[in-house]
Amino acid sequence: MSTDSTYLAVFLSNKTSPRWRAWYAMSDDERRAKDKEGLDALVAWDEKHRDVIVYQGGPLGKTKRTSPDGIADVVNELTVFIVVRAASHEAAAKLFENHPHFTIFPCDAVDVMPLLSGPPET
Repeated sequence: MSTDSTYLAVFLSNKTSPRWRAWYAMSDDERRAKDKEGLDALVAWDEKHRDVIVYQGGPLGKTKRTSPDGIADVVNELTVFIVVRAASHEAAAKLFENHPHFTIFPCDAVDVMPLLSGPPET
């Protein structure tokens, strides 16, 4: 697989930010309505970009970090990932402008980086 035009996008969220505090402060009914709005927008975004989505990715769970000190539970801001194809790094980043994760949901940002290698050739 050529990686010349393949990019990893990682969605970041600080779950202690004011945006998340406001999200958690919503009533259950408000949050359900916002969830529906956001999920509908995500489906529309995916459909609009289906030709450039290489791997759908998905939400990320709790993190365990392995280091020389052993294994520990840690908290980071990584929340969702997806792999896309684009003509350039800039074009890949532009795919995520006004993305539902931060226009509807309280996600903070999307980091987009080129994949420098792919799976081994068989």
